[in-house]
Amino acid sequence: MTSTRRLRRRPSPRSSERPGSVGPARTERVVLFTEDDPLLLESGERLAPVEVAYETYGELDGSASNAVFVCHALTGDAHAAGHHGDPSRVGWWDSLIGPGKPVDTERFYVVCANLLGGCQGTTGPSSIDPATGRPYGLRFPLFTVRDLVSVHRALLGHLGVRRLAAAVGGSLGGMQVLQWAIDHPDELDTALLVCASASLSAQNIAFSAVARASITRDEHFNGGDYYANGNRPHVGLAVARMMAHLTYVSETSLERRFGRRQRDGTTGYSFDADFEIEHYLEHQGRSFLERFDANTYLYLSRVMDYFDPFADEEAVRRRLDGSPTRFLVLSFDTDWRFDTSHSLEIARVLAAAGAEVTQTEIASPHGHDSFLLPVEAYHEAIRSFLAPRTKPDDRRDGSG
Repeated sequence: MTSTRRLRRRPSPRSSERPGSVGPARTERVVLFTEDDPLLLESGERLAPVEVAYETYGELDGSASNAVFVCHALTGDAHAAGHHGDPSRVGWWDSLIGPGKPVDTERFYVVCANLLGGCQGTTGPSSIDPATGRPYGLRFPLFTVRDLVSVHRALLGHLGVRRLAAAVGGSLGGMQVLQWAIDHPDELDTALLVCASASLSAQNIAFSAVARASITRDEHFNGGDYYANGNRPHVGLAVARMMAHLTYVSETSLERRFGRRQRDGTTGYSFDADFEIEHYLEHQGRSFLERFDANTYLYLSRVMDYFDPFADEEAVRRRLDGSPTRFLVLSFDTDWRFDTSHSLEIARVLAAAGAEVTQTEIASPHGHDSFLLPVEAYHEAIRSFLAPRTKPDDRRDGSG
């Protein structure tokens, strides 16, 4: 059964509610796959060792039934909530995760891991290849969303979790949740997909292709082997980030924030960054270089291109037959990167497979990046969906 609603209240970008933070957080690391027990990728290649960086918030209950797995998007990492010593610098989803927040750490044990192929502690292209003693670079094997989920599941096994109360993710994170729910429906009570897609459009693939070309054509890319030479493809990566960032925000939000305003001190025509929007994009590009690896960008963006779990709808229906997983599929009305048609298609296929799915479009002026912001209606949708269900009839009602 599918339920579709359109929430039209225009929220403020700032939530009126300021519940507490999880406080200091610590990134842990664990080796999940070894030479004796390697990770078998969907391609058939084997990878070892595989180390994973992750954070946890809250406490696992005695029955290990209150775990929530957070799947991050393309440029995210394991640090989803709390802080690493500076309370003013919090995790990327701190607005959503914490005591009293929609993903309530007084109730849930929350796990977030840096993705396979990442550059923030999990094995990826910048990691040392034991066969050569040098960073993998482009010798790192290609992988899929299904492989990302395999590593997540191995981490949960290490943590003593067999079944999730929920898996939640935005964008690429939502893709991981979808793949997980299709392949292992008995492992998820609820699945929350926010501004996700089951298959990228030609336009989306084109944006990623241009971003990758910017990186690989940088004079310092060196075929991906740039780690030891002191010169990294910073120009290409910064430009890739600048362009990608434009797809994450809406025209409305850019107009409201910048319009045609120029920088103080502008004296006339030039090719300098005279407009505020130009300066902002340059800042986005520069700051990205401090935390991200160009090869990781290539790999994770390519993962998104090939994702197509509904290519065989009949197989999806067979896998989800009798699935107990409830789905919440959320989109934002100003998200033009993965507009609501992507969420409607996900909801259509899931509903046709007999799954219980609620699809909701939420009003927000912020575009694709709305999933990272404290949009009140969005947070309330997640809070309601994760609320304890006390009556059997609640299953028919949907929420969000």
